[in-house]
Amino acid sequence: MERRGWDGLDFLCVVGDAYVDHPTFGHAIVSRLLESLGFRVGVIAQPDWRCKDDFARMGRPCLAVLVAAGNLDSMLSNYSSPGHKRRVDVYSPGGRPGLRPDRATIVYCNRIRELWKETPIVIGGIEASLRRLAHYDFWSDAVRRSILVDSRADMLVYGMAESQLEEIACRLATGESIADMRDIPGTCWKTHDREAILTDEAIELPAFDRVSEDKRAFAEAFRIFYMEQNFANGRTLFQDNGSWFVVHNAPPRPLASDALDRIYALPFVRAPHPSYGGEKIPALAEVLFSITSHRGCFGECAFCAITSHQGRVIQQRSVKGIVEEAKILAAMPEFKGYIHDVGGPTANFRRPSCKKSLTDGPCRGKSCLFPKPCGSLQATHSAYLELLRTLRALPGIKKVFVRSGLRYDYIQADPDGAEFLEELCLHHVSGQLKIAPEHSHPAVLLRMRKAPRETTVNFIRAYRETNKRLGKDQFIVPYFMSSHPGCGLKEALDLALFIRDFAFRPEQVQDFAPTPGTAASCMYHTGLDPFTGEAVFVERTEEGRKMQRALLQYWMPENSELVARALKLLGGAHLLGKPMDNAVSK
Repeated sequence: MERRGWDGLDFLCVVGDAYVDHPTFGHAIVSRLLESLGFRVGVIAQPDWRCKDDFARMGRPCLAVLVAAGNLDSMLSNYSSPGHKRRVDVYSPGGRPGLRPDRATIVYCNRIRELWKETPIVIGGIEASLRRLAHYDFWSDAVRRSILVDSRADMLVYGMAESQLEEIACRLATGESIADMRDIPGTCWKTHDREAILTDEAIELPAFDRVSEDKRAFAEAFRIFYMEQNFANGRTLFQDNGSWFVVHNAPPRPLASDALDRIYALPFVRAPHPSYGGEKIPALAEVLFSITSHRGCFGECAFCAITSHQGRVIQQRSVKGIVEEAKILAAMPEFKGYIHDVGGPTANFRRPSCKKSLTDGPCRGKSCLFPKPCGSLQATHSAYLELLRTLRALPGIKKVFVRSGLRYDYIQADPDGAEFLEELCLHHVSGQLKIAPEHSHPAVLLRMRKAPRETTVNFIRAYRETNKRLGKDQFIVPYFMSSHPGCGLKEALDLALFIRDFAFRPEQVQDFAPTPGTAASCMYHTGLDPFTGEAVFVERTEEGRKMQRALLQYWMPENSELVARALKLLGGAHLLGKPMDNAVSK
């Protein structure tokens, strides 16, 4: 600040991640964006929350403090799904755990309020975004109030939030009070005055007290919330959270390509802050030479938070903008010629699902791919192939890999999907292709909102046949999940046999963790499917969860006792002693 001649900041960003100036870190985008608008911005990363000293280092900002827990919900960063403390935090220097508090957004805001009672506080990021209304919290096994209330912040921005922050910043700079900013899409605000909210278009959600006690009311509140996530016709929602009414404005319009290009062209250093003395931030290694080609996902997996955070409408960058970023990567001294990934939440969703989604938003109560591809779906990989071909032709680029997830049901829906699969196998797979079938049993896939089993089988066969024809020795690495709502021991055994029949050996199996803001978390808490109202089995015992997980890794010696116990409970003891790894489906 002294070297820049600043006597103070306009905005102070407080974040739970290490300070990494890279476009996959939210605080980097926010601070660079505000800087580009002419504001003086400071960043305090992973402050010591046990006292106020770190928060006060750069003084009180003139306009506002912006607070985020980081790229993950802080509870997910700090705890594994069984509730055990994590030993590694990939968003911290050296992967050290314990550098951010539980419920970081709330803790940081309360420290800031102790310092500056009247300074506006705006919260955002994934933690705030998914906890913006009354929500189920797995780690306390309770329904919690909106994080906007518990944090004592003035406003919440949800989603990626660049457009909201730009408007908020510019209006604050003109002297407008943040209390008067009630019309910005993609924000939540709070009021004591219920009458001020009531309009013909506003929808009142069941109150916090009611959803805390009535699980059907909770499921209904989630269903309404989910249906209204549409920038074109989504209605204002509000909910009584006890001391405050929390008002949820409709989502913002998706960013156009040129706007996204400007964001990703900001002057990121693409390195950790020098104060870390060269200490590595593990999460950076995964993304340093990767490129974000788009945002949003219309896949709508029940356990995934992307739908509630980035939305269902695809927002793509231009080929020109992506090429410029690739040239920046190629000029970096550490670059070895390999772009590790080009994609987004789902790599091959390069184009919007249909033309209507750009004008009318996503369809209310109807999915693009579930339970089968919509008749209006424009399944095509032409734009993605054009991008990949352009990148791999650039000087200094040896290989362009695709490592983010692919929706293989979308590949099969594309009339030219075989051409894309062949080119993918020929040029963009680094020996292993990651896919996420997650399960094999129809009842579980239904609750997950995933493609049916036969779609997975057809893709595995097509992938193996394509590689065999090309003379490539490449494999599929599937992701599977245990204990998802709807999955009991019988369904877990079905998946174990599926794994056996296709000769998979998953080294990692994800044990379902209910994260705020997802349909699967609603099912876990309520035992109800919020979209149908049907009862859903939920495995809540630690023993049951352990047996499910063991079945999916049945060949590991340490799992033999749990597998034997599970099979006996299922009346399937006759399977014991059979070679579980000698069959590949015909």
